[in-house]
Amino acid sequence: QVELVESGGGLVQPGDSLRLSCVSSGRTFSTYDMAWFRQAPGKEREFVAGTSWKKGRTYNTFYSNSVKGRFTVFRQNAGNTIHLQMGSLQLADTAVYYCAAGPGGSHADDRQYENWGQGTLVTVSS
Repeated sequence: QVELVESGGGLVQPGDSLRLSCVSSGRTFSTYDMAWFRQAPGKEREFVAGTSWKKGRTYNTFYSNSVKGRFTVFRQNAGNTIHLQMGSLQLADTAVYYCAAGPGGSHADDRQYENWGQGTLVTVSS
């Protein structure tokens, strides 16, 4: 059974850092796109950051404008784990964060992702 499990969410203050992790199991996702999306209360789910496989066993990375320069996404464990290192957190970053995996396509389009985790809540509050 394919499974994505996120961890690392919590309550932090503005300006703090936090690392989210997503571990996959049930199949290998090393050549798949993997990404982070988030959904804030009352809002639609949005793309945050993503990775796509390229030759040489490395990954391209992509970021939404709202997190570029503050968040870093990277893969480990032969590409089967994805992390999101979040810095300079803002109140607007409060959301449930989901990791997702898909065979490839438009990295910011959630329709290309076949597998999703259950989400981890990040709350930024003073």
